[in-house]
Amino acid sequence: MMAAFGQGTRGYPRSRGRTWRRTGPDRATLGIIGTVCAVAGFFALGIVLGPVAVFCGWQSLGRKWSGDRNIPAVVALVLGAIDTLLAVVALAGAAAWGNGLL
Repeated sequence: MMAAFGQGTRGYPRSRGRTWRRTGPDRATLGIIGTVCAVAGFFALGIVLGPVAVFCGWQSLGRKWSGDRNIPAVVALVLGAIDTLLAVVALAGAAAWGNGLL
């Protein structure tokens, strides 16, 4: 039997299960990171930590709403959205004539 270039007679020595690489945090970790960012965003840097929490929550949900939803991901998504909204309102209030919150 004649072997072509790049294809030997022996199979690839590694099993298929070991060839893929798992990079980045898993979904449960992303949900917890998002929840921590959302809660911390209420106290400091809400304009930055709010969108980070929304992104982590969305990635933790797998970018879809169907399927099983883990609680930290939904909490991160909702609190991150509220946090971002409050930060935008506070920035808009600070830019207004009265320099008040609302």
